[in-house]
Amino acid sequence: MGIQPEEAADFQRLAGPILYPDARFRAPAEAIERGAGPQSRLWQHGISGDLPIILMRIDSIDDIGQVRQLLRAHEYWRMKRLGVDVVIINERSSSYIQDLQQAIETAVLSSQTQPRFKKEFAQGAVIALRADLMSLEVRIQLQSIACVALMAHRGSIANQLALTLPARRATIPPQALIKRLLPRHTPLNVSETPLPALEFFNGLGGFAQDGREYVTVLEAGSSSPAPWINVIANAGFGFQVSAEGAGYVWADNSRENQLTAWSNDPVVDPSGDVIYVRDEESMALYTATSRPLRDHGRYLARHGFGYSQFEHQADGVALELLHFVPLEAPIRISRLRLSNHSGRPRTLSVTAYAEWVLGTSRSGSAPFLISHPDAESGALLVENPWNINFPGRVAFLDIGTQPTSWTADRCEFIGHGGSLAAPAGLRSHTPLSGAHGAGLDPCAALNRGVTLGVGESVDIVVLMGQSSSITEAKSLIARYRQADIDAELALVTAHWQTQLNAVQVATPDRAMDIMLNGWLMYQTIACRITARSGFYQASGAYGFRDQLQDGMALTFTSPDTTRAHLLRAASRQFVEGDVQHWWLPHSGQGVRTRISDDRVWLAYACARYIATSHDAAVLDEPVSFLEGAELAPGEHDCFFQPMIAGETASLFEHCARGLDQSIALTGEYGLPLIGGGDWNDGMNRVGEAGKGESVWLGWLLVHTLELFLPFAQQREKLSPATAPDTPRAERWRAHITALRLALESNAWDGQWYRRATFDDGSWLGSKESDACQIDSIAQTWAVLSGAAEPHRAALAMASLERELIRHDEQLALLFWPPFDQPQRDPGYIGGYPPGMRENGGQYSHAAMWAILAFAKLGEGSKAHGLFALLNPINHARTAEEVACYHVEPYVVAADVYSVAPHTGRGGWTWYTGSAGWMYRAGVEGILGIRREGGWLVIAPCLPQDWPGYSATLNIANTRYAVKVITTNEAPSAQLDGRILTRQQGEVRIPLDGKQHQLDVFIKPTTATEQ
Repeated sequence: MGIQPEEAADFQRLAGPILYPDARFRAPAEAIERGAGPQSRLWQHGISGDLPIILMRIDSIDDIGQVRQLLRAHEYWRMKRLGVDVVIINERSSSYIQDLQQAIETAVLSSQTQPRFKKEFAQGAVIALRADLMSLEVRIQLQSIACVALMAHRGSIANQLALTLPARRATIPPQALIKRLLPRHTPLNVSETPLPALEFFNGLGGFAQDGREYVTVLEAGSSSPAPWINVIANAGFGFQVSAEGAGYVWADNSRENQLTAWSNDPVVDPSGDVIYVRDEESMALYTATSRPLRDHGRYLARHGFGYSQFEHQADGVALELLHFVPLEAPIRISRLRLSNHSGRPRTLSVTAYAEWVLGTSRSGSAPFLISHPDAESGALLVENPWNINFPGRVAFLDIGTQPTSWTADRCEFIGHGGSLAAPAGLRSHTPLSGAHGAGLDPCAALNRGVTLGVGESVDIVVLMGQSSSITEAKSLIARYRQADIDAELALVTAHWQTQLNAVQVATPDRAMDIMLNGWLMYQTIACRITARSGFYQASGAYGFRDQLQDGMALTFTSPDTTRAHLLRAASRQFVEGDVQHWWLPHSGQGVRTRISDDRVWLAYACARYIATSHDAAVLDEPVSFLEGAELAPGEHDCFFQPMIAGETASLFEHCARGLDQSIALTGEYGLPLIGGGDWNDGMNRVGEAGKGESVWLGWLLVHTLELFLPFAQQREKLSPATAPDTPRAERWRAHITALRLALESNAWDGQWYRRATFDDGSWLGSKESDACQIDSIAQTWAVLSGAAEPHRAALAMASLERELIRHDEQLALLFWPPFDQPQRDPGYIGGYPPGMRENGGQYSHAAMWAILAFAKLGEGSKAHGLFALLNPINHARTAEEVACYHVEPYVVAADVYSVAPHTGRGGWTWYTGSAGWMYRAGVEGILGIRREGGWLVIAPCLPQDWPGYSATLNIANTRYAVKVITTNEAPSAQLDGRILTRQQGEVRIPLDGKQHQLDVFIKPTTATEQ
């Protein structure tokens, strides 16, 4: 490449501002703000804007050497896998511009003809533009966004570095390095010492408020083994926060529009925003949370439904910080209550701090943020003109009054080499500078003073949010400055009571009650459906099959939500019948795949919704299709933005088209092709060549066809003239028969059902397999589908219990043994260490199906035993168990590891569909409560040792107080004292808008007789 060591060193130095924005290499702040605009404006010139840009302006052919040197630097960076775009603007006067343009283009072509090292990894382009063919708007924008702006006439890169970088700064004066004083921990009074009364307290946390609040108690120096978070959201705004107080905030989309930075680092657990309290006399800093700074006192974190609250006291001052989101507004309310118990007047200050993102990552968006104060309120407003997904949005941070001082410069607030644990801006009485504008390391820091007399308390309300305009942001700030915070919180609490109180149970298993009475449904609604984000994944997307399954848990609570999502999901189906495996709702971009089960889940979810709601009219709703390029042969998936097709059809047609395509994709054994994976995405190479088949998908498909067959028959009776030569109902009926036969003829392995076939016809999930000899879901769905021969289904579940349920380790494995250098490559699942996630660990989603399968077989004791085994509360009953399990005991973990040294350790929490299925397994499977249109059905499958249970049901404006009691007498039921007739062991009661008392008497053996 002809690069000398001295020149390479210059290229390395210039890489610094490419990786980390440096105002010294960029345009002046005024120029950055003047040229700010959307990324899409550059596309007309072939500039994506996805990579950092180095801009060189040249107006003389005498300086062509600087162009050649920059091109060498570009090749050097490409070799080092540093992606950067070089934009060269020819600014020579128009009469001589072509000569210089030819010289530039020749230099570019010459550099690109050189041999390239590691070219398969190289990123970045060189774009040569003529100033006279560009709009002034684009030229100004390029100067605004360039991370390095070079002028060719200033000489070589070495010369420009010398001009840009000043001599090394003098060392920081010693007085600026004085460490802050640690606050003294002085108990307020004797009553602070005892711990609050908590259920299932494990040394670190337990339940309060009748199980509706989880309280984490962090004594001196202690912390949760992994972040124990809460997810709080309304339809357009939300945040998550850990017991230590760290987390992030988003608006509209939890991945694409983060206001502060999401992190899934369980060790560092960084804070995206902080509220500091400073003693103006001692300069000691306090926070209500244990991050980013802490003393030796106790920190309490209370996670509840729709709120989190943090409590701490230091040096006689009690701090209580409440976070929540109103029901509809795009704003987080943070109320800091300070109470003076020190016996002397206190002079304090409060500083609210936030590190802005306004995009998908701080590193990608920070260079483009522009901040300015609102003169009227004193709030700091920030915009990201570069953001094309959420244009025109204005984020804000407000501290409730005109701040005493403020800054939008993170470098000033934290200081060189500083941290949020000891920010430079709070280490002296020097007020914050008021810096704002463009080209800063963006943040918001607002400071205000507080004086407290003896025994006094004061509330400081901090607002963080985002609006569609500056006017709306000002209006939102003004509204919530005047709001009654307790009244707003009461509305949130009432909302969650409505959402979660439809079914309230009291069983002999208190841990089961706590999960069923709130936490499972809260996890499903708040995290899976609304936020679509958790600590371990900020998705923001809808998964096609994911929220379809989640919605099935809303039978009692919110059937309208389920209905709306059925139509939303159907609109993401291509005209051919396949779907977007996941999509981003704000843009419609998503991924088209060969995953095979998506197209079946739509019909299954519709059938289950109609069974519970009797709303068959939903099938007549018109829904559009998508159109887009089909996957090429050998192409596994493709992410793109499809078009809305001109074709529209009923929801029934959408479901039927998916089922028809599934039938068409049938393999040699008569089973559905597994494609790019079925429910287990990680088995994406089992059928990579298009021949592998799925036993599990066979069970799901045959069951769904049986559920949907009556709707096809009904439509053909109503419109016989429009039926094809071979009516759907007839084709489906024939396929049901053939598929049942294929499953029993080919998939039975002697003790259990096999899982799938590879492309070469060899079996997976067989006793002959080197890995995955038995897979849970092939057995559970043999039962749940009702399609397997009964004695085989029972034997398969007995094999599952024997081979996959480890009672001593509290694990229910997905399959065993795990893949570890297998003979045949099953897919990316083999990339997980053995015993982790889907690779032979407990995958809780599948384990919930096992509960339902045992209940369907009438095995109430086994169903409840497995529910108790999977219940997260029972994985963290003691300090030793907490140290092993690591993760939150109040929400379901998607996976639990099964191989030493991590046996019993929880994995991914919150953002998992297993919560909704666990709720259904408990309420529908074990307690036997389900809805069928205007009726409730009670058909329990209880453990042998239970005396019964009670429940309060508030559904469709009807209230039932239910008691289920085991008796040695004949089974019976009484409604308001009147004898009811039981139908096939079930009790059916009307949803008539009244209040009732229902008593159901069952024999202890009733469950097994079912």
